[in-house]
Amino acid sequence: MNTEKSYPIALVRDLRKELASVISDFSANDVPSLCSRLGLPDGDRDESFKSKFKYAQRRLLDVPALDLVGIADRLLDEIDSFVLSEAAGRLRDAATSAITELTRRRILALFEGAPLVTELEHMEFLNRVLPLKQMPSIHSYSDRSLEDDVFQATVRNDDWTNRELLTNIGLLTCSQSRFFQFVEEVTSPLAQTSERQTRLVKEINEQLRHDGYRLEAVRLLSGSPVYKVRISVSGSPSDVGITAALAEFDPETVQPRWTQALERRDTDPEGAITLARTLLEDVCKWILHEAGEAWEEKDDLPVLYRKLAKVLKLAPDDHTEAVFKAILGSCQNIVESLGSLRNRLSDAHSPGPKRVKPAARHAQLSVNLSGTMATFLVSTWQARKEASP
Repeated sequence: MNTEKSYPIALVRDLRKELASVISDFSANDVPSLCSRLGLPDGDRDESFKSKFKYAQRRLLDVPALDLVGIADRLLDEIDSFVLSEAAGRLRDAATSAITELTRRRILALFEGAPLVTELEHMEFLNRVLPLKQMPSIHSYSDRSLEDDVFQATVRNDDWTNRELLTNIGLLTCSQSRFFQFVEEVTSPLAQTSERQTRLVKEINEQLRHDGYRLEAVRLLSGSPVYKVRISVSGSPSDVGITAALAEFDPETVQPRWTQALERRDTDPEGAITLARTLLEDVCKWILHEAGEAWEEKDDLPVLYRKLAKVLKLAPDDHTEAVFKAILGSCQNIVESLGSLRNRLSDAHSPGPKRVKPAARHAQLSVNLSGTMATFLVSTWQARKEASP
């Protein structure tokens, strides 16, 4: 199988060139054994002494793109090379969904007018993300590194805003994996206070979600969450189908409620759980109104659903088939459970000192179940209207 078709040719060529360049930095005596450790074909020292670069280049020429990334990773275990890591990162990124330059700009804008980090010196933080000492000066000074530029413009002087700083160190143009490393480091509990970490994660997720990513807590560090960028589950085919069905039913109230729940599903779990229940309440009330059935403002979701179940003949007792009774009984349990989840985990009530905070997965469960039930109720009502004289 030719894996080259899956990757941009220019990126493959760049990685091959950079691999050969880094290998040629080793002594001619060591190049053959190094290539052997990297899984490349054997050769002798005489060939290596003629040209270390060509020795490596010839052996890399027929290596598939995917294998080149693995060779780069093994080489980076032995040496530090920012340029090689970026070349490998860009090729690896080519196989993933890309975030846009606009998303990068919007995230960098979050730090304008505010400290970059609150718990570290900004120079210490930036060196966690980028090897500034290895990177060339943006002013093309041969005797200075990018670290010297940053120190001059942000410590000795106050010449750069945070947005200019982050742009000048290359966060708009670096590999996506490097940008994600910045996002993960800048939201680390080592870098931010707990309050700022929470706010920053929410603000960054508001931007990442447009490109199908989100920051997700993966572990605790001394009780504080540590976040990693993960592919978001939002925007799934079921989301699209539910959105279309609810827009056709009521584009002014019900469908916007569903959209709000989707938008807050990953960034505001408590609010999303509240909206999930409100969505079902809206659907129940609208259908009851269209059916000419009365309801009262004090009616909560379980009461509204029981009234609607009679209108739509969805109560388990309305059916004799055991399988339908079981399914419809489960539907009723889902609605009642959504109400219970909302009362326990949403922002609809005072949290109290010991209430557990919901995670994104709780909101995903609540919103997804609510959207599925809402679509089922709307579809059932429309089918009954079409079947009636």
